[in-house]
Amino acid sequence: MTQIIPKKLMAVESNWQKELAMCFSDPVSLLNYLELPVECYKEDVKARQLFPMRVPRPFAAKMKKGDPLDPLFLQVFTSQREFQSTPGFSTDPLQEQNNQQPGILHKYQNRLLLLVRGGCAVNCRYCFRRHFPYSDNHLNKQEWQQALEYIACNPQIDEVIYSGGDPLMAKDDFLAWLTTEIENMSHVKRLRIHTRLPVVIPSRITPELISWFTQSRLKPVMVLHINHANEIDETLAASLRKLKQAGVTLLNQAVLLKGINDSADKQVALNEALFEIGVMPYYLHVLDKVQGAEHFDLPEVNAINLIKELIKRQPGYLVPKLVREIGGQPGKTPLDLQLHP
Repeated sequence: MTQIIPKKLMAVESNWQKELAMCFSDPVSLLNYLELPVECYKEDVKARQLFPMRVPRPFAAKMKKGDPLDPLFLQVFTSQREFQSTPGFSTDPLQEQNNQQPGILHKYQNRLLLLVRGGCAVNCRYCFRRHFPYSDNHLNKQEWQQALEYIACNPQIDEVIYSGGDPLMAKDDFLAWLTTEIENMSHVKRLRIHTRLPVVIPSRITPELISWFTQSRLKPVMVLHINHANEIDETLAASLRKLKQAGVTLLNQAVLLKGINDSADKQVALNEALFEIGVMPYYLHVLDKVQGAEHFDLPEVNAINLIKELIKRQPGYLVPKLVREIGGQPGKTPLDLQLHP
């Protein structure tokens, strides 16, 4: 059943698009907004040529002005350390760039990723797909039909995951059409969305999004990407409440980042804040070894010891699974907590 959205409410969609258009893309502009000394970042600014900077204003508003160590700022601001070439790091750490079917990553037996959109609302500097050839996976109408036929012809697929980039960069009318097409395939049971967009632009949770996502027979799951408790505020909580009330399962996956969320206190604060807004901690990823992000990496033993501390301090349902993703493996690889007793 398709809900009819009043014209007055349809205008909400343009609000998130306007906020998207107003993102900080010039590092100097963001420094000025945060009242940080531009002259101290002359070498860091140059890294925008490696990977463009993009920071939505609602996300920047959560940063503490004048603080060069703000954990949200450090995730998104360019750094001269991105020019370092590090042995063991790769431009394709998860071996995804030779996907045979454009727009599709069929990495897992019963689950399939659709690369709905190549762009993101925010460019996190540790992104494992910062070198991904999205231009080769931008599908026209005929190619989308081929992608849908691939799903239809593989009955072992019971879950489709909208990924990217960020799939919610697509407009709701396109996502509604895509979801309807998938809903018609009887073997698909669940629809999952991996997104950071509601975190950085909460107005992306529109009435129309809730309609197409929750009124099909597919069980709706949204996996958010929140790394630090400071990313959570009442505006985000209010947007997510609408999803919860509509029956969406909300999970979170975070990335363990040096100098940002690499202490037990910060992880406890994050997990508690997530639970308060109805989101369950799901995964804590060790860094995917993508070239340009080595300065965020931590020794594996640090990650294991951190999780052991969380197990002592929090109930099991608030402790995320500590995992690494390895290219070619049929799923996430849990880190063995027994390796470092």
